[in-house]
Amino acid sequence: MGNRLTGMLTCVVLVGGSLVWFTLPGRAAEGDITGTITSSNGSEEGVWVIAETTDLPTKFIKSVVTGDGGRYLIPDLPEASYKVWVRGYGLLDSAGVTAAPGATVDIRATVAPTPVEAARVYPANYWYSLIEPPAPGEFPGTGPDGNGIAANLQNQGQWVDIQKQGCMLCHQLGNRIIRQIDNLEQFDSTLAAWDHRVKMGQRGSQMTNVMSRFGRERGLQMFA
Repeated sequence: MGNRLTGMLTCVVLVGGSLVWFTLPGRAAEGDITGTITSSNGSEEGVWVIAETTDLPTKFIKSVVTGDGGRYLIPDLPEASYKVWVRGYGLLDSAGVTAAPGATVDIRATVAPTPVEAARVYPANYWYSLIEPPAPGEFPGTGPDGNGIAANLQNQGQWVDIQKQGCMLCHQLGNRIIRQIDNLEQFDSTLAAWDHRVKMGQRGSQMTNVMSRFGRERGLQMFA
């Protein structure tokens, strides 16, 4: 009976100690940077926290995503001085906080005041996902006097193949320099701007030929 009681008490102490340990505020271990990200909206779950340094032989960057309560932990950092900052949907990029491994860094992020400002930091794959090729029902193409899709394209897969093999071999579709034309005011339309753009530079002839493989006007419409 005494042994059973001792065992039960030991179990209670261990479980209770574990619960206390899990509920204590997070503390950074040696080699880690940890903390909490908040904004005027409260805790920020699902945002990126980036630690970067140029103190090492090559530039070093490590990023993590916040979990419940906006908590994060960047593990196993080499000894160096790091700039820690936050990026997330709907937020402005935060100012960098200088920290060393073992530090706790809580950051108060700023909510973007407008959707336009928020969208400036959206990753390239977000913008790429907004590209809309012609619907499957529009194939086969009927040429410039029909639906504008090249007559030799029998299905949507062939169109997407041109997009991947002809455009994406060289360009990251969706990044700012590709999706945004800074001198747009010099053209009558976005269509005209893109028509000019694919003729420029030493690869201009190759780019314009790829655009024509879609059915030129229809290809330009997709990008413009």
